[in-house]
Amino acid sequence: MNTENLQIQIKTFFGLEQILAEEVKKLGGKNVDIKNRAVNCEGDLGFLYKINYSLRTALKILIPVFEFKAFNQHQFYNKLSQFEWEQFLDVDQTFAIDATVNSETFKHSQFVTLKMKDAIVDYFQDKFKKRPNIETKNPDIKFHLHIDRELVTISMDSSGDPLFKRGYRKEQGEAPINEVLASGMLQLAGWDGKGNFLDPMCGSGTLLIEAAMIAMDLPAQIFRRRFAFQNWNNYDAELFSKIKEVRINRVKEFNGKIVGYDIDTRMLNAARVNIEAAEMEDVIEVKKQNFFDSKKELFPLLMVFNPPYDERISINDDDFYKKVGDTFKTHYPNTLAWLISSDLEAVKKIGLRPSRKIKLFNGKLETRFLQYEMYEGTKKIHKLDN
Repeated sequence: MNTENLQIQIKTFFGLEQILAEEVKKLGGKNVDIKNRAVNCEGDLGFLYKINYSLRTALKILIPVFEFKAFNQHQFYNKLSQFEWEQFLDVDQTFAIDATVNSETFKHSQFVTLKMKDAIVDYFQDKFKKRPNIETKNPDIKFHLHIDRELVTISMDSSGDPLFKRGYRKEQGEAPINEVLASGMLQLAGWDGKGNFLDPMCGSGTLLIEAAMIAMDLPAQIFRRRFAFQNWNNYDAELFSKIKEVRINRVKEFNGKIVGYDIDTRMLNAARVNIEAAEMEDVIEVKKQNFFDSKKELFPLLMVFNPPYDERISINDDDFYKKVGDTFKTHYPNTLAWLISSDLEAVKKIGLRPSRKIKLFNGKLETRFLQYEMYEGTKKIHKLDN
């Protein structure tokens, strides 16, 4: 593997590609290229360590190592069984394979995964009379198999566990928002740690914790114990240690307030457990408060929240969203508020025209991330470009 000029593919969620590309550029990525649910770039080994440790909107970071065309399963197996697997996998290490398949020829990802596993094991058996073991839960080496029609790409997964697993979530609510999606929403909303932040329906606290991490410039994976690249034969522990030290030295003090409301005591307790796990008790305040009875207490204020919607938590949608709109208009003048919802009919009951609408997915649910601008003394909402 040429460690000076790695071709890197970073996976993300739909709608967050631009945010991810900006993050990658800030960290020094070269030839940044936006794809569908992914960003491609180039960098050296140190850069690979840095983006795994720091990126907020990345799901996994892949290094393509082998590409070929296969028109049937025999070609697929033969190509794989001729590849020099010992470059990337030691016979005493365990491995696992993730697969994404979009092909008429290879229809079942499970089948091609088994074929690839057989090719790797047979290769080692023939050459070393010994075989590496499969370990799906916690493998030493993780390969990613991608098939697009006839084009097969094998990549090394440098992250291991998906990067939304930050390590601070000990408790979760009814419908927790994914950490990567939460961070992406905050960045789309323009949160940069200047001013104050409110999540008026905070659930188990994910948006609050991600907001605090952005405000303090804490690396996204500061709590993670292990990355897959630490099992690679070219792993440079000293370099990784130095990169972590430089990133930690950039952490800054935050002087604003980050506040969460919820009416459910159980949720507030879960949020407190997670906030403590993230070592954020001094930065984040949560309290039992019904948003509909609240008034604006923080100036200036950015509000971002994930209200209950659709099949996740049942609410009386029309009444609920009307109350959201009434609270915005009556109690939150001069405020920028964003909310995410999959119920596009019900949100019309808010009674304000959103100034921005961004399509995102929360799991499999198609949603809109909506921006509302409340101005004092007027109900007129200025129309911004989408």
